[in-house]
Amino acid sequence: MRKILTLAAGLLLAGSFAPAAHAATEKVRVYDPAQGGFVYITRTVRESRSMESPIKKELIAYNGPYREGTIIVNTAERRLYFVIGDGKAMKYGIGVGRPGFTWSGTHHVTRKAEWPGWTPPPRMRQRQPDLPHHMPGGPDNPLGARAMYIGSTIYRIHGTAEPWTIGQAVSSGCIRMANNDVVDLYERVTVGARVVVQH
Repeated sequence: MRKILTLAAGLLLAGSFAPAAHAATEKVRVYDPAQGGFVYITRTVRESRSMESPIKKELIAYNGPYREGTIIVNTAERRLYFVIGDGKAMKYGIGVGRPGFTWSGTHHVTRKAEWPGWTPPPRMRQRQPDLPHHMPGGPDNPLGARAMYIGSTIYRIHGTAEPWTIGQAVSSGCIRMANNDVVDLYERVTVGARVVVQH
């Protein structure tokens, strides 16, 4: 029985060494029949991942051709620029479409929503039949805290519950941002704002 207890403790410890951004230890109370009572073992536990973007937003100099209020998405750089004016732009890290789901073009923001619900497009549901028909807005919703709808397309600039994917090509074509960044952008953007997606 002592061997079983030792093996169980070993498995608890081994399973806790998966990579994590932050680690902490905790004591776990386990019954040891050989000693006729409880003993404590120490194991490493994962802390929750940061909900902030791994790519920090920054105010940069801008002297390009687009006017104040324009959103420029550079999918190759995996960055979004919002032109503030006076020779400045705010630069954000973004997640973009994976291979086969990239696109480019010029559109406008046609709608803005806070904590939007998500209805997967029919094509997405064909690829992933287990997706829900609709998911109400909230912290676990794939659209995150805010969404800005792009023209008549099925694409959006939106938040995400998985900010560690920022800087990667993982989406089905939407532009994703960490929730803290998408809230910041949402406050700056007006309906009708021009969106330029470059690939």
